[in-house]
Amino acid sequence: MIQLKTILHVADNTGAHEISVMHIYGGSTRKFGYIGDIVHAVVKKASPIGLVKAHEKVKAVIVRTRKERRRPDGSYIRFDDNAAVIIEDAKTKNPKGSRIFGPIARELKELGFNKIISMSEEVY
Repeated sequence: MIQLKTILHVADNTGAHEISVMHIYGGSTRKFGYIGDIVHAVVKKASPIGLVKAHEKVKAVIVRTRKERRRPDGSYIRFDDNAAVIIEDAKTKNPKGSRIFGPIARELKELGFNKIISMSEEVY
């Protein structure tokens, strides 16, 4: 469960290290975000030579959460950290970076983030 002001690790090579959630897309009363949800965030920590800079507003998709998620077969998926991948915009769903680090949940493929799935190291 990701909510406002949650700090997320960035799982790509755009230069950002941490982002803070400002808004969760999907309605004005939406309080929590889960794997596959698009969020509007601000970059808190970033490398000085990256694509994105500190204090820049970005859109990102949540790829890992510490809160478990139930799958249709009855199993649960849970990760060690909360992480996101910065995307160009919500319509194309293409990542800004050229590499994705760490495991990615396979629920993203069903939501149309095929490029992120193909660039990731591991899919769970």
